[in-house]
Amino acid sequence: MTTQIEKAELLRSLHVPGVPLILTNVWDAISATTVARAPGVRALASASHSISNARGFEDGEGMPVEEALDSIRRIVAAVDLPVTADFEKGYADDPEGVRANVVRLIETGAVGINIEDSVGAEKAPTFPIEVAAARVAAARAAAEDTGVPLVINARVDTLAGGGEWDDAVARANAYLDAGADVIFFLGLSDEAKVERAIAEVHGKISVIGHPGAVPLGRLAELGVSRVSFGPFALGSALANLQRTAAEVTALGDYPDDLGFEFAL
Repeated sequence: MTTQIEKAELLRSLHVPGVPLILTNVWDAISATTVARAPGVRALASASHSISNARGFEDGEGMPVEEALDSIRRIVAAVDLPVTADFEKGYADDPEGVRANVVRLIETGAVGINIEDSVGAEKAPTFPIEVAAARVAAARAAAEDTGVPLVINARVDTLAGGGEWDDAVARANAYLDAGADVIFFLGLSDEAKVERAIAEVHGKISVIGHPGAVPLGRLAELGVSRVSFGPFALGSALANLQRTAAEVTALGDYPDDLGFEFAL
């Protein structure tokens, strides 16, 4: 993999309905290299929540944009795989600001982006649909400015924020029309909702996986194109760390995971 354009094209090609791209989210260089070495992994995704918390900030753009960009730059530099970045709301109030910041994101070497449509740190309220679509269009314009075919995963927060189904679908299709490649549809809590989203959204669907969600194999059968895990991946790592701390503090056996060999 020698060019950023090639990485972007590879990332786009990995979004196949029924054969979903599985992205175990990372938050720094060492988590990136660790996941990258796992069998079958072909791309990486950052998680803004995890990066923010690891650096001592709250999620929801509590971290300065300079630190957000630095975190992505370090992840990209650590691996040779395509990296898609969770860039929250673009760290800007208006579409032109989003466009400028996405250009800066692309300059880190990232080849994909998540962009959200909620206004604040919560899932509601959301930007008016025309404003949210303009922000997606701004991200696409930034890709055109740089010549890198950025893969845009546009997040629809409507259902997760307590909104209505029809609004969520209208937003999804508006974001696709504005230049998104994939719709990150939050709130698809059961198989029926996944099926309905795939039927009514005119493009590829991305979902978040976690305990209690629709099983991964079933998501593939239903035609999902991408599954990521957001901050749940960091939660898994921290749960294991806490278990290890409890075991050794109690003078128990050395956990086998203490012998895990890691490297940048």
